[in-house]
Amino acid sequence: MLLSVVIPAFNERITLPSVLPAVVAALPDVDKQIIIVDDGSTDGTRDWLRTQFPGGCLQLDAAPAHAATVEIRVLYHERNSGKGAALRTGFAAATGAVIVVQDADLEYDPRDWHRMYDLIAGRQSADVVFGCRFYGEPHRSLYFHHFLANRLISVLFNILYNQTLMDIEVCYKMFRREVLDQMQLTCADFGIEIELSAKIAKSRRWRIYEIGISYFGRTYAEGKKINWRDGVKALWYLLKFRITA
Repeated sequence: MLLSVVIPAFNERITLPSVLPAVVAALPDVDKQIIIVDDGSTDGTRDWLRTQFPGGCLQLDAAPAHAATVEIRVLYHERNSGKGAALRTGFAAATGAVIVVQDADLEYDPRDWHRMYDLIAGRQSADVVFGCRFYGEPHRSLYFHHFLANRLISVLFNILYNQTLMDIEVCYKMFRREVLDQMQLTCADFGIEIELSAKIAKSRRWRIYEIGISYFGRTYAEGKKINWRDGVKALWYLLKFRITA
């Protein structure tokens, strides 16, 4: 069962060369399609990608340490359009039966996919699996106001959409292709996390699970991009997608 990994990247020249080997090594027995969407980077990320993948695509055949094949495809936005826009571009290009989102930084560990993937493709118990940074380990201790905002957003989401999820804003969301095919995503910014979660919950069709994952969060000095404005917009998106299709 092909796994499509969608990686939105904006100014991640330092971390992307470390993220890619980890993504390739994860789930070594599963065929993977890795789609990197450069969202108008200006820090050398785009130049590095063009050097590594001059044709925009690379096929890695099965090797002794990897029983599966890996295809890496790179897509480019001419200007920075936001995480949501990059994900939508990646989703449109994805052909896997299962899809997962991977940030281009080092905050998340692809080795956590194995339990998520097993619920969908192995046990076939889930259609959607959310990661959760709050009951996984290790978990880097960072900003209390981020924790508070995340908890507020998640609690309001659960009230509005009758769910019990702990970490709506988490990057790691894995789902069957059919889930994506049943929705039309519109957000171009970080609101894509709310929109994706809201439309999954509102459908009442999908079996949703949540699994604790590790979290190696970074500071703003280390490159973190989400800010308080995104938190305010998230509250608006919670209401918007509750009352719209």
